[in-house]
Amino acid sequence: MIRLLCFVLLSFCAGGIAAQTGSDIILFDLKQVDHVLVVSGGKNITARKGYDNQPFFDPVKPLIYFASFNDSGRSDIKVYQYHKNSTVNLTVTAEREYSPTVTPDGQFISCIIQRDNGEQDLGRYPVKGGEAEVLINDLVIGYHAWINREQLLLFVLDGKDGNSLHFYDLPSKKDTVLANGIGRSLHAIPGTGKMSFVQRVSEKELLVKAFNPASMEITTIAPAMPGQDHLTWLNEHTLLMSDGTKLYVYDTLTNKGWQPVTIEGDVSMLKGITRLAVNKKASKLAVVVSE
Repeated sequence: MIRLLCFVLLSFCAGGIAAQTGSDIILFDLKQVDHVLVVSGGKNITARKGYDNQPFFDPVKPLIYFASFNDSGRSDIKVYQYHKNSTVNLTVTAEREYSPTVTPDGQFISCIIQRDNGEQDLGRYPVKGGEAEVLINDLVIGYHAWINREQLLLFVLDGKDGNSLHFYDLPSKKDTVLANGIGRSLHAIPGTGKMSFVQRVSEKELLVKAFNPASMEITTIAPAMPGQDHLTWLNEHTLLMSDGTKLYVYDTLTNKGWQPVTIEGDVSMLKGITRLAVNKKASKLAVVVSE
């Protein structure tokens, strides 16, 4: 029963198989003008019917990896090269892949591999193509983020106990539960060695928190936007979130609260925003919107 419940939850959490509505990825240019963040040049890079979601920028190459449903209702990983405006498949499998993430060595794309029997493995595919290698198969993982080549933060579905944050060491397979009631957004905080996550305090109140793997300490960074659990980092002190229709920025140095972002050009495409991703140079922004 627990396995079945986890499968149903992950259907909504990691990708939303049958119930998930269509989504597109909009790619914007990002820049700072007189200390003001400006978003411009929005372009739909997945202009088709269906689910295209979970964008992840390659830290070195001009690539965006994302999860995309095919015509048979299964999710594969695709790769968009934004300098050439071209898209190809990284995977074409009989299973479902979600949450593509470049591994710290840059040689693999780790992802959630969801199987027809309800199991979800954390695996990795070579960036040049090839078969998957399973990394973790004894937890029901919804999302993940690499701390280093051997350690990860995991969003784990715990059945009747909801979802929790785990610190996982691959060589020893040691699994440590850090917090409960967390959101989908797990990130490395640029230039700090720390990781961030969002934790629900009440129905509407969520907090952005930091986990320090060296000390195992958890501290509060800032309040999240009401009811929102997904964010991205522009640099070590600047957060970006959305309320679903607009973008907001938070500077942890000034702590002046969430400030609206200036968007140049057509903003009509910004509807039903669910996810954000920024490249390492903070010059490109990917926004997932409803179709």
